[in-house]
Amino acid sequence: MKIIILGAGQVGGTLAANLASEHNDITVVDTNAERLHELQDRFDIRTVQGMASYPSVLRQAGADDADMLIAVTNSDEINMVACQVAYSLHRTPTKIARVRSASYLNRNGLFGIDAFPIDVIISPEQVVTHYITRLIEHPGALQVLDFADGKAQLVAVRAYFNGPLVGRELRFLRQHMPSIDTRVAAIFRRDRPIIPEGTTVIEADDEVFFIAAKNHIRAVMSELRGLEHNYKKIIIAGGGNIGERLCDALENRYQVKIIERNPGRCAFLAEKLNKTVVIRGNASDQDLLLEESIEETDIFLAVTNDDEANIMSSMLAKRLGARKVMTLINNPAYVDLVQGGDIDIAISPQQATIGSLLTHVRRGDVANVHSLRRGAAEAIEAIAHGDEKSSKVVGKAIGDIDLPEGTTIGAIVRKNEVLIAHDDIVVQSDDHVILFLIDKRRIQDVERLFQVGITFF
Repeated sequence: MKIIILGAGQVGGTLAANLASEHNDITVVDTNAERLHELQDRFDIRTVQGMASYPSVLRQAGADDADMLIAVTNSDEINMVACQVAYSLHRTPTKIARVRSASYLNRNGLFGIDAFPIDVIISPEQVVTHYITRLIEHPGALQVLDFADGKAQLVAVRAYFNGPLVGRELRFLRQHMPSIDTRVAAIFRRDRPIIPEGTTVIEADDEVFFIAAKNHIRAVMSELRGLEHNYKKIIIAGGGNIGERLCDALENRYQVKIIERNPGRCAFLAEKLNKTVVIRGNASDQDLLLEESIEETDIFLAVTNDDEANIMSSMLAKRLGARKVMTLINNPAYVDLVQGGDIDIAISPQQATIGSLLTHVRRGDVANVHSLRRGAAEAIEAIAHGDEKSSKVVGKAIGDIDLPEGTTIGAIVRKNEVLIAHDDIVVQSDDHVILFLIDKRRIQDVERLFQVGITFF
């Protein structure tokens, strides 16, 4: 597939890395020559220096015969205009744009063939807010991902020393919980992936990914690590777009306080939010945190635009007694360095956003893509089509499907029913099949599994 990526920042660069490794024809456009050289040295891609919305620059990037344009510059306006130019001059089939401003997102009729011709709009703040909200709703989880409109969920937890399942074989889980069906899709042990089998023994500190129907998640989590008490008190550091969205999503269910330095922004938040307590100040101020009873806080969330400020305020909050600390970190090099120490969960906004973008890049009918372990693995929700003659999966039992190495099927969602994968379950047309890949080089093999042969038509 020929893809033009506009913007070589964290999201654009991570996306280029993902797609270039899958044998796509990638061109990256940016005004920063140094950043483009850096990407070109690391990946097999083309680069074009220039303003992403200029017709001459898009033509130079190959817009005449591009299959897809993904506009992820830091400017909403450049992204929107670039999609308009690509459509008007080149009839580019698929146009995806990152749009951050709520002023654009909340206007009906602004996007479409008769307005800005954008096929898919990605809002990073909305994606990250949803991601964090899911973590708060599932105390103890490292990652929570929805499939089939939330009917099934994939959850990552860390097994702790003396936990209920540590030292036991996985098959014990089914014996111990005969009325609840679940499947461990993968285990990461000391950053190495393990394809789980019934005889696999869980060790302390293993990162365990399991899938189950949404209403069974808490019961399974209690077996893997013991249930944590529900959260009540939350302090959010940073009153920007993400902080505001989080308050809006959480304030009716939790006691929420938000700390913001800018007095004008504080006034705006106090006016807009209903139940959130807005505090003007610096989240790295020890006296302020103590005054706000940080030692009684269930979650401290640092979501400013400054990685270093987020890390330092989070470490301080943890030392002062916050029960759990979650930190937004834009620099991917920092994520693995800080998670698991004073910082319980490091959240990478570009990794959360990448999944939304990859959903629309994958071949075949793919309903969801989630990036796992900071891009080391991937979970895909693919929809099976065709019949026994035209499809490589329809009409076959799961145990008979020739899955690529490093790939497992975790569950099938059939209408409103969640079927945890067992070898004798037969895939039907229109099933939503949830797969887990620990070797991303096999993506194309998985895509081919779900592409319908020409005999179906």
